[in-house]
Amino acid sequence: MKALLYKGPRAFHFTDVPDPEPGPRDVLVRVKACGICGSDVHGATGETGRRLPPLIMGHEAAGIVEDVGAEVSSCQVGERVCFDSTVYCNECAACRQGLYNRCDKRQVLGVSTPDFKRQGAMAEYVAVPEWIVEPLPESMTFMQAALLEPVSIAAHAANRAAFDREETVAVMGAGTIGLLVLQTARLKGGTPVISIDIDDWRLQVATELGADLTLNPVQCDVVEEVRAEMKADGVDVSFEVVGLEETFQNTMAMTRTGGQLVAIGNVRKLVEINLQKLVSRELTFRGSYASAGEFGLSVELVASGQVNVEPLISDVMPLSEGARAFERLHKADENLIKIVLEP
Repeated sequence: MKALLYKGPRAFHFTDVPDPEPGPRDVLVRVKACGICGSDVHGATGETGRRLPPLIMGHEAAGIVEDVGAEVSSCQVGERVCFDSTVYCNECAACRQGLYNRCDKRQVLGVSTPDFKRQGAMAEYVAVPEWIVEPLPESMTFMQAALLEPVSIAAHAANRAAFDREETVAVMGAGTIGLLVLQTARLKGGTPVISIDIDDWRLQVATELGADLTLNPVQCDVVEEVRAEMKADGVDVSFEVVGLEETFQNTMAMTRTGGQLVAIGNVRKLVEINLQKLVSRELTFRGSYASAGEFGLSVELVASGQVNVEPLISDVMPLSEGARAFERLHKADENLIKIVLEP
């Protein structure tokens, strides 16, 4: 089959590779659309240690069932499907509790580390276990379905915060996940919701998707602006969707005393925080990783129109031009949020 093979820092080759060999409980999917995740773009620099070459990246995908293993009972050949990015064992204690993102043996499609390598979906075919597969409604396009995995991450992040009433919310970052968290937080009861980013065009998209206020840190002191808007020392719930030290510091500072901070972004492994402020202001800090049972929910949210993914799809390119797509995203000199590749 043809695949986009990652060979080293910012080096991709569209080439022939062996077809995947599905096991007895695997589903072989003919990929129809695969999104490029921000983690793929960062990983392609060779700096994260989570994309060790040679590797087929890609974990935001959808397609048609081409074949099924002998023990598969939940999927049929010809069915339109999508699938989670986390390949969990479905047997350990975490999996039995539905905490699939905490699986002892979890792998991620299109990710390679010193501990595991799992080939991804930037190819004509990909094999995945049947328990991570979800059927697609006929009304949903494959382009929309390629955004379901990011929607599930945003839904999980919103679920990591305790919304017991209308909560004031700030979302640091207006990339794919930030714009989706904006929407899922509103569905949970967030009002008003503030979107923060250094890109005015992305903030315009945030407004179109329901942000009540947008702020650009280049143009103002966002912490003071948030406090002034809330007429308090910050918002009830904040989401950090960037993963840099400065953005984390600002997100913590704009969260009210007794508030909640949910961290999703992790571009940097280490950031310095003011522990005294975290402790003395009694902030509740939670990490949010992947999803844990929200994948099926993401299908419902997009199919019903409660979450709008269309404005996030900036371009659709053939898989054969994947190297150029990565380079465009890496340069970041265009108004791009998500590029979807078609094998």
